[in-house]
Amino acid sequence: MAEFNFPKDIFSGSYKTGHCQGIAVDAERGYVYYSFTTAIIKTDLTGKLVGSAYGLLGHLGCIAYNPADNRVYGSLEYKNDAIGRGILKANGKEAIDDGFYIAIIDCEKLNRIDMDAVSDGVMTAVYLRDVVEDYHAAVTENGREVLHRYGCSGIDGLTIAPVPGTDGAADHVFVAYGIYSDVDRADNDHQVILSYPLSALTEYEKPLSQDTMHHSGPEAPEAKYFVFTGNTNWGIQNLEYDPYTGNFFACVYTGKKPQFQNPPMFVIDGHKPAVKQKLTGLDEEGLTLSLDAATGLDGLPFGYGSTGFYAFGNGYYAVSHDGHTEAGHDTHVRLYRMENGQFVIVE
Repeated sequence: MAEFNFPKDIFSGSYKTGHCQGIAVDAERGYVYYSFTTAIIKTDLTGKLVGSAYGLLGHLGCIAYNPADNRVYGSLEYKNDAIGRGILKANGKEAIDDGFYIAIIDCEKLNRIDMDAVSDGVMTAVYLRDVVEDYHAAVTENGREVLHRYGCSGIDGLTIAPVPGTDGAADHVFVAYGIYSDVDRADNDHQVILSYPLSALTEYEKPLSQDTMHHSGPEAPEAKYFVFTGNTNWGIQNLEYDPYTGNFFACVYTGKKPQFQNPPMFVIDGHKPAVKQKLTGLDEEGLTLSLDAATGLDGLPFGYGSTGFYAFGNGYYAVSHDGHTEAGHDTHVRLYRMENGQFVIVE
């Protein structure tokens, strides 16, 4: 593999926010974008801060850069569970309407430091009805009524990719459910991924008001996919389509059910189309995606990526190594390459 001319280590700087949730790279223009839970950060390839926007009362998770429109897309959730309440309390607010969105950040407008993510016009959002419905749904599991269909805790992993099993362009947003860890129920053993055509989102995107949250979004996703992995802790943290392998990398916090292998990364086969079939452990059918045959439920033992993972499409990857000091939360974006099906750091 030819050497790739990209920095081996980019330091994000330190921020008084939550930890790094995701990264995205604009290699052509020379920028790195970081989600730091309640803020979006933009640096150049030396780590120099170029733009920052704060003030979100929700959880901005995994992000993806779309070169076609020079915008960053991210999962954004407002909720009143343990995570949501922690964010609200830190910002002096008691409660907020539960709502799940695809956030869209205009990279051209993110051009100065200490902007307001809501009021300075850098962000719009699209409401996701399916997520809200599954988050609030009560279902019967093993004779008891439990909340959160499929264990849905909201959304986190997000990527831009072609429809699996096609040779099409990377023109869909795929957003994965967060999944609550619960070893006493069996309806939470799938990853759930919704897909939306990028072109269909533009008619719904609107600026947010965190006092009166809008509900502008499509009635339903184009597709709702299920991937059987076993239960994980908070679902897919980072989801990344890799043009080099044609697969999706799903970075997770490892699960706790002893009957599963519980790796930190799964590989979803992007070459195979979804198949409608009965879902394992559930009394219903769904569109299922396959895990890569070479790794399957064993996944990959790669312990990084859950706080940021970016595929350049040439066998190289930028991976977040997050940290925390008295100065705040930070990350080092380290360069990796794929070697014999494994990720190897570039020294």
